[in-house]
Amino acid sequence: MEHRTLGKTGFQVSAISLGTWQLGGKWGAPFSPRTARQTIHQAVDAGINFFDTADVYREGLSEQTLGRVLATRSEQVYVATKCGRQINPHTNVNYTPQALRQYVEGSLQNMGIETLDLIQLHCPPPEVYQRPEIFGLFEDLQREGKIQHMGVSVEKIAEAEQALAFDNVTTIQIIFNIFRPRPAESLFQQAAEKNVGIIVRVPLASGLLTGKYALNTTFDKQDHRNFNRDGAAFDKGETFSGVPYEKGLQAVREIKQMFPEQQSLAPIALRWVLDHPQVSTVIPGASNPQQAIDNLQALKMPALNSEQHRQLSEVYASHIKPLVHHLW
Repeated sequence: MEHRTLGKTGFQVSAISLGTWQLGGKWGAPFSPRTARQTIHQAVDAGINFFDTADVYREGLSEQTLGRVLATRSEQVYVATKCGRQINPHTNVNYTPQALRQYVEGSLQNMGIETLDLIQLHCPPPEVYQRPEIFGLFEDLQREGKIQHMGVSVEKIAEAEQALAFDNVTTIQIIFNIFRPRPAESLFQQAAEKNVGIIVRVPLASGLLTGKYALNTTFDKQDHRNFNRDGAAFDKGETFSGVPYEKGLQAVREIKQMFPEQQSLAPIALRWVLDHPQVSTVIPGASNPQQAIDNLQALKMPALNSEQHRQLSEVYASHIKPLVHHLW
């Protein structure tokens, strides 16, 4: 397992870790405690030592299951969770230190622990990044021993840049993939200058970059890839990275021609992310134990060469960039 330093936290984390939005089954499917436990155990057995969750994932069951399983393991494992998305309506005025403190306490209870390794604001409204009292809360929580570090999970680069103004921000979680390369233009360097770790989510563009989908692929009614393509429920950037599905498929067809020997493009997409040294860890999801293992195949591959990176950039520029580059 390759390890990288997670910014100023100093944590040595697995380069490919595990996001748990899909823990316990596919999006839209009922939660399977058995599958969730098996997936976590399999990930730890394979050397994954960093898990990203949130208090809203599976209505708290993701946190609860992680806490129970990891309590039985002797390995050093880090858990990052997130808070704020329970706020309803999800508006700036409803973001208060009192509310966020309550959610932190809830996550501690869910996981059965006394201190969170890393707590992240969960894609709050843009105005929140201009409020020192919100970030000050996490300094208080750190002094109280309830958290070790805090970070932010953002929707847009501008939000990440605002968060960098706060010294207690140790990590930035952001969407970054072949269809969303813009963070590498300047944000990564800004984060590196402040020793802020980069956690990459949605590296496979909600599965689009696996190359396994087609025009006739169907998704469960409760799967966000079915109901959120236009951002009806939350930021559409979380669904296929905001790329129109048909356009994404067209781009994927060209990428497949570049790598005809690959049955799945997932290792290529993850390798592309890892080729950026500023990335601390990438957190693809897994709805079953085998997917957690499959994600690690990218670590066995050599870095993509300069010509392959150039060709992938051309695919992005011709098919994707005019549609979404300016949005995030």
